[in-house]
Amino acid sequence: MSENSSLANTAQQSEQHEQIKTLQSNGSNLANRQKPELSFWQIFNMCFGFLGIQFGFALQNANVSRIFQTLGASIDEIPILWIAAPLTGLLVQPIIGYMSDNTWGKLGRRRPYFLIGAVLTTLAIVIMPHSPTLWIAAGMLWIMDASINIAMEPFRAFVGDNLPNRQRTLGFAMQSFFIGVGAVIASALPYILTNLFDVPNTAPAGEIADSVRYAFYFGGAVLFIAVLWTVISTKEYSPEELKAFEQYSSESLKTDKPHTRTEQHYRFASIIWTATGLILTLIIWIQALDKQLLILSLGVFSFGPLQLYCAVKLKRLSQQNNQLNNQQDKKQTRAQLGMVFSLVDDLFNMPKAMHQLALVQFFSWFALFSMWIYTTAAVTDYHYDTQDVLSKAYNDGADWVGILFASYNGFSALAAILIPFLVIALGLKKAHMLNLFCGGFGLISFYFIKDPNLLWLPMIGVGIAWASILSIPYALLSNMLPAGKMGVYMGIFNFFIVIPQLLAASVLGVILNLVFEGQPIFALIIAGSLMMIAGVSVLFVKTPATEITVK
Repeated sequence: MSENSSLANTAQQSEQHEQIKTLQSNGSNLANRQKPELSFWQIFNMCFGFLGIQFGFALQNANVSRIFQTLGASIDEIPILWIAAPLTGLLVQPIIGYMSDNTWGKLGRRRPYFLIGAVLTTLAIVIMPHSPTLWIAAGMLWIMDASINIAMEPFRAFVGDNLPNRQRTLGFAMQSFFIGVGAVIASALPYILTNLFDVPNTAPAGEIADSVRYAFYFGGAVLFIAVLWTVISTKEYSPEELKAFEQYSSESLKTDKPHTRTEQHYRFASIIWTATGLILTLIIWIQALDKQLLILSLGVFSFGPLQLYCAVKLKRLSQQNNQLNNQQDKKQTRAQLGMVFSLVDDLFNMPKAMHQLALVQFFSWFALFSMWIYTTAAVTDYHYDTQDVLSKAYNDGADWVGILFASYNGFSALAAILIPFLVIALGLKKAHMLNLFCGGFGLISFYFIKDPNLLWLPMIGVGIAWASILSIPYALLSNMLPAGKMGVYMGIFNFFIVIPQLLAASVLGVILNLVFEGQPIFALIIAGSLMMIAGVSVLFVKTPATEITVK
């Protein structure tokens, strides 16, 4: 790091620290003040850690299917092996969101989780390419994805914490820019190592190629350094300051909707979900349907006991309050019932905007997950005419997929620069619809473009859609969330990302086998169609207009 860079970084920290001190000195006037706008470089530092996080995420997306196939997985097994990624996100993100909402220490509110996640992810990335067997590799994917989620989840809330609503689209677009830049380099690393540095991209049966292993080593180092930069270069507002800012009417919801779901509601829903899950599981088992469908049925079943737990907690709360002779100042509240209850209760009482965005997220992320897990198989089979994972043709095709993934992430970095201006011209919803249509057409065109050397063209549209998916839905949502629950609601919002991925892992392989004779190229056509459906769905989202400043 140069001396000039260090001085600039120190100056930026001091500037934000002085803003905080000035606001604190205003005392009672703080509640009547807007959250101050941050400079370009303050937003840059705040989002820079996403460069490293996406470095690890892109290495995972571009190479894990290749690792699985190298270790003996068939195409039919890939979706079930990939289940680790969405499932860990479903569990980890809301928990980390809740914990970070209720954390305050020397490193602040969100930054401790950035650092912990970065350390764990770096270790997992280094170990992953040394997996000796398929099931060890699948287990390492669980660990790696859980660690990435620990670091990644608070970054979304970080933007909501630090930026006024006018700058949040810019903040999320900045994150998208770093996501694109990080993913370009990470996705292309095996190809670069092979073609520029003569690192072998083939290996004996059951071993991971050196080009993949060295890419993972480099990626782990980049991830840790980038996240550490954000941790040391950025300040956070204290819980007291955020609470005071929230009183400013344009910064948050005017009122918090009371949580009215009762013990009876939870108990009845528990019976319905449990029974439905059991029936679906029995049907799959008795009819000898594809075992991947058990992911769906067991997921439905598991939500039943979770709601029964909430019913029991509410019953105990009622009994305890009755024993206090109805003294209002001594009554316990729902907030005192613990993390699990709070997460479920907040899920049922989330802001209306989250309900409206759920459908958009569902179709968008079903499409993305389909692309991630099937592009390698589709390109090597459809464009390189091979399914032999030991052949040079297969490994050349897999390397080219890495370049394609790097391409769409590169285009997304460029698109992220333009998205704030596009939103100013068209509005959030129309801009997102246009971007998703670009991605949908791009994915469908894989079927019509026979020359693999031209497959970078569809990635222009995919990159535009990717940048939009990573920014505009969060900008739509963040202005509707109370500051005290920014983390937990961002974690809950992840449900609408994870559930479609779980569904894709459950049914996509079945659909391909039953309807398309197991040809993976049709997974990309399905993905493109669903992405365009997501584009139409966004027009039905009703949210207040969001003012944007571009600085």
